[in-house]
Amino acid sequence: MMRTRPLKVALLGCGVVGSEVARIMTTHADDLTARIGAPVELAGVAVRRPDRVREGIAPELVTTDATALVKRGDIDVVVEVIGGIEPARTLITTAFEHGASVVSANKALLAQDGAALHAVAEQHGRDLYYEAAVAGAIPLIRPLRESLAGDKINRVMGIVNGTTNFILDAMDSTGAGYQEALDEATALGYAEADPTADVEGFDAAAKAAILAGIAFHTRVRLDDVYREGMTEVTAADFASAKEMGCTIKLLAICERAGDGASVTARVHPAMIPLSHPLASVRGAYNAVFVESDAAGQLMFYGPGAGGSPTASAVLGDLVAVCRNRIGGATGPGESAYAALPVSPMGDVVTRYHISLDVADKPGVLAQVATVFAEHGVSIDTVRQSGKDGEASLVVVTHRASDAALTGTVEALRKLDTVRGVASIMRVEGE
Repeated sequence: MMRTRPLKVALLGCGVVGSEVARIMTTHADDLTARIGAPVELAGVAVRRPDRVREGIAPELVTTDATALVKRGDIDVVVEVIGGIEPARTLITTAFEHGASVVSANKALLAQDGAALHAVAEQHGRDLYYEAAVAGAIPLIRPLRESLAGDKINRVMGIVNGTTNFILDAMDSTGAGYQEALDEATALGYAEADPTADVEGFDAAAKAAILAGIAFHTRVRLDDVYREGMTEVTAADFASAKEMGCTIKLLAICERAGDGASVTARVHPAMIPLSHPLASVRGAYNAVFVESDAAGQLMFYGPGAGGSPTASAVLGDLVAVCRNRIGGATGPGESAYAALPVSPMGDVVTRYHISLDVADKPGVLAQVATVFAEHGVSIDTVRQSGKDGEASLVVVTHRASDAALTGTVEALRKLDTVRGVASIMRVEGE
């Protein structure tokens, strides 16, 4: 039987994503009613600038008092798309305390305080859904949290930031340098005026924390994620990658240790073979590769940002939360029963591509090889070229720990025959 009393929705934020959420709620109202089993009504929209014209939103719904809106008591669901830590954290907590469930797209807040927010939601018997916080429109959170709930996930590796993928893809396909590719991304609207959060890996690190927590049933905070940006990636790095049959991507990698006793979460540029599915992800698209015991290898691909894609994920959560509300139930909450330790980056084992500037004279290769051997790092391949007393030495290792590689590089810098370390890049996705 169709419920006639509408479910009331409060919208916090009405920018690119929020305005699209409001539009879809209005234009697809009949479909949403049929799917939910009750009408949904936009009961209020909290904004910072009330005088701005918002097409399709009745002026009487607009308010600058977000706190009063979430305290109303008749609100069933609060949709939070304002971002940042405060006032979003306080508003979400207040919404739970006054009887509303919450749909959020706030990756930074969830990565920092997800456990506390889940605890408040559980205390008040309400839902906290956040599909839109990671990878835009790509269904990812719900498959990890529900579809794969009976499986053991071992690794989640992906491209979760469209801006950085656009820049690296442009560098790969055109031979452009980093700044030139960034300028193009900015001109096309893919990069913010201040791109720091994207290019330095902060955005991807927040998403990695969320993914690792869900995948491994362990609390992983933003501070637990190793982060390295991609501003130092050069055209020369891409040339080296092509010689190896690879390309370069900024990857978020969350993985379970071989013995299953710990997990790691990291974000950094890496070379990946052209044969790997992630290598073919172009432009501003996102893709996440999941490896589990029973399901094997899965890849989720699609647009990772933008008003419409992100709003699609928000509306999907809204439908699920409203259905739960009608049924008097709640969906999955936090699952952190495993409580695995998060290992430091020094424990991570992978392959490395190291480019050295060295003196072009006999014995240099032997010296370098000795340093690698002394630190327990096995060499896979070596390529040397040079003239006029200067040379380039490219070393690709077998799998080694980050700590061992760091010690190796420190020792290499002390050799008189090593002029400098041109670049160090991890090699993933084998």
